[in-house]
Amino acid sequence: MRLFFFVFLHNPILFFPQISSPPLPSLQNLSSAVCLLPVKPQRPSPDPLLLSLQSPLWPCPRRLVPALHLSLFDKCKLWIMEEDKKDNKQDMANNGEATGSPIKERCWNQREALPGEPSCVICGRYGEYICDETDDDICSMECKEILLGRLANSRRPVGVSPSVRFPVTDECFYVRDGDHKSDSESLTSDQIEALRRRIEIQVKGEFVPPPILSFSSCTLPQKLQQNLESAGYELPTPVQMQAIPAALFGKNLLVSADTGSGKTASFLVPVVSHCANYRFKHPSDHKNPLAMVLTPTRELCVQVEEQAKMLGKGLPFKTALVVGGDAMAGQIYRIQQGVELIVGTPGRLIDILTKHDIELDEVSVLVLDEVDCMLQRGFRDQVMQIFRALRQPQILMYSATIPPEAEKMANSMANDLIFVSAGKPNRPNCSVKQVVIWVESKQKKQKLFEILMSKQHFKPPVVVFVSSRLGADLLSEAIIVTTKMRALSIHGEKPMKERRESLRSFLMGEVSVIVATGVLGRGVDLLGVRQVIVFDMPNSIKEYVHQIGRASRLGEEGTALVFVNEENKNLFRELVEVLRSSGAAVPRELANSRYTMASFSVGQRQKKRKHSC
Repeated sequence: MRLFFFVFLHNPILFFPQISSPPLPSLQNLSSAVCLLPVKPQRPSPDPLLLSLQSPLWPCPRRLVPALHLSLFDKCKLWIMEEDKKDNKQDMANNGEATGSPIKERCWNQREALPGEPSCVICGRYGEYICDETDDDICSMECKEILLGRLANSRRPVGVSPSVRFPVTDECFYVRDGDHKSDSESLTSDQIEALRRRIEIQVKGEFVPPPILSFSSCTLPQKLQQNLESAGYELPTPVQMQAIPAALFGKNLLVSADTGSGKTASFLVPVVSHCANYRFKHPSDHKNPLAMVLTPTRELCVQVEEQAKMLGKGLPFKTALVVGGDAMAGQIYRIQQGVELIVGTPGRLIDILTKHDIELDEVSVLVLDEVDCMLQRGFRDQVMQIFRALRQPQILMYSATIPPEAEKMANSMANDLIFVSAGKPNRPNCSVKQVVIWVESKQKKQKLFEILMSKQHFKPPVVVFVSSRLGADLLSEAIIVTTKMRALSIHGEKPMKERRESLRSFLMGEVSVIVATGVLGRGVDLLGVRQVIVFDMPNSIKEYVHQIGRASRLGEEGTALVFVNEENKNLFRELVEVLRSSGAAVPRELANSRYTMASFSVGQRQKKRKHSC
């Protein structure tokens, strides 16, 4: 039975037709003063001027219905008020108004975190809220969306690098699910060597453990394996296959691997496993650091610590970030509260150790990331000072290029060192396509603008490497003025807070171009970057290898556009060798340069003289 409302000009009437009521056209003879209100199949959005009686009742505006002294209408009115109260409470809960203040939409609306306060896992600001799906600290709805987006992307299948393929007609290597015994234990020595050749792994040293084929082959904590799966690490990369089991066996390592090959995880997985197992076996309220990671730049420290926290989630594993630019008091407080891992730069760590009493007797693992860069920046004495303050820790040294100075320092720190080389040592990542452009210095800006404004050649986000800090600021401003696109600069003289904000904006896609010095050329994982422009050639070919390596991650293809001219003549010979070994085209001006020809002719004469002796 349906209930109809008819609204007259004078007296409202409730009309109850029979169940088998006559068709509505018989009602059209009523006075023109009668208004029939339409039926709406669902409740309208909350409106102070509208009442919804829900089906089978007809919605009717309040302003057209005078007060009726009918018991049925009063009951309906009371029921409507109760329903409105419930809807209002639900709307307030959904909009965050029940807490007294609206939820912050953007992260820049949130304040910075104070010492001891939770920090957002995305941007590092005050973690005022807890994500209802991941239980992580977040500062705003914006960071929650980013967190959930990363989680969704990390669950996509991640395969091995395209360059790693196991032949089906030669030998096969099987990964057995549910078997905690190492898969490589069943392989013979010949099969192990064949496997290393297939994945381009070279080792040197005594008693080198065989490579693993899966993370489950190692005796890792169950929660750590789950965190690896959540982060998208389904299969280990070649460097991880060899470095992880060697580090878990307590071996001292000197590892050389391509940029973007997974070096960070290859030392963080053993570190997290060691710290968690130690805490499980030796629970204590007073927790001293158990491991230490040193890197040459603050940006790399921030990234390493974030990845360490991701892998150690749910385990007795806490970290402390010790870098310049942040308040030292907060860093000291964090360490004194009890942490398992310290990630920092050598300079700031030396300042803390000289001014405060930090207990380092339990530190048993020391990781040196980007060793060649630390030596180049003059950190050798500081690194050795920190090493001498420890009690013979396990040494893990990593870099894309290993110069003789790094080998000498490694041998002075450990005797039974194992050398691990993944890929082609001191060579660019084969997944990066190198395009060398001969352009004079006065024309470089114009050529850069042409590339950035070309739909065919511009593939954002893009990192532009320059040689000076002032040049980074000036070039970023010129890009904004000329191309009308957003660009930022980042270098060592900028405050740490500004550098973090610039890098965050770039990684989130708010900025298409970032102009940087070598501060972004080392180890920093620039997700999504597939194009690098080397505006100013660096001083060494090793730094060049690091910079163009930013265009590829875990075997994904990228492009590096390189500007060269006569000013880079001291690198011509090495650059031509790198280009030819990679199969890249060599510009005619570079190949025919007298500096290139002279270098090769000198090398040939030296070889002939050597054979004639």
